[in-house]
Amino acid sequence: MGRYIPVLFLALLLLFGCASHFYTIKAGTVHVYLRAPYAGRVYFASSLDGYEFQEVTRNEDGVWEVTVSAEREFKYFYVVDGEAFLPPCRLKERDDLGSENCIYSPDM
Repeated sequence: MGRYIPVLFLALLLLFGCASHFYTIKAGTVHVYLRAPYAGRVYFASSLDGYEFQEVTRNEDGVWEVTVSAEREFKYFYVVDGEAFLPPCRLKERDDLGSENCIYSPDM
């Protein structure tokens, strides 16, 4: 059993270990990026629209981008290849389902 732990760790590292998350603010919008080059499909869900899944656009470098309003605070997470994914983020909160969401705050 113990010999499978490194294999499991490596698989998780390959799946999510290369993922990084960042955003930029331009002209009243937030451009939210997720670096996940091995992902086949990514959705973004936020409190701005009741957590409706927005399909995220992938560029040639494997960076996924979605643009949303920067004017007010919102909570969000991703769905990467059918699995909920919470990237490393400064602010988090527990949701009503026992999971966590990232928080974007225009004041930060």
